[in-house]
Amino acid sequence: MSSTRDETFHHAFGDRFDASGVTPDGAAWLASAGTYPRSTLALWEERPDAPVVLPCGTVFDVVSAPAIFGRRMLDRLWDEGPGSGPVAAFRGRLLLFAAPGTAQRLPSLLRWEEFGRAGAVPPLLCHGTGDAVTVPAPSADGSPTRFGSRWLVAPDTRRPWLPGPEVLLWAAVRAARAAVRISIFPPADQGAKVYDVSRRR
Repeated sequence: MSSTRDETFHHAFGDRFDASGVTPDGAAWLASAGTYPRSTLALWEERPDAPVVLPCGTVFDVVSAPAIFGRRMLDRLWDEGPGSGPVAAFRGRLLLFAAPGTAQRLPSLLRWEEFGRAGAVPPLLCHGTGDAVTVPAPSADGSPTRFGSRWLVAPDTRRPWLPGPEVLLWAAVRAARAAVRISIFPPADQGAKVYDVSRRR
């Protein structure tokens, strides 16, 4: 995007980008995934609330997780790990933007890690080469739009850091282990009868 186009983009969106965290550079990065980046940017200039469908596999891959588990993964990434790339919420799922190639490698890593422990990690949908995803509009300010999508971690540079398959495997396994620790000790039933068995022989 030329400097003139950058200025036009800043002027067209103004504070709306500041509210959501999506900067003109972040929007340019997203648009670069498509075949016609200028057309995508022109669409956003006219309709900044419009989500778009972008292809995966070249600029980014996307790992889609159920909302609750995805949030646990995101918590692990930020609390104990290196952070995350852009993250969006869309129709009850979290879309974690990842390095190209992640969609091809992550499923086999998960199968290897989860050998003998079926069900610990819920199904993750990995979108790579040949797939496309709907990304929220740049103006989505953290609250769901009428299209049901929003940014949780918005793109803000032309070259954001993107986690690879090993990082997302680590986050998924940590999230699954945390969920097991939480559910293995349910709260005591306050109405349950308690018997003293210490004197039994």
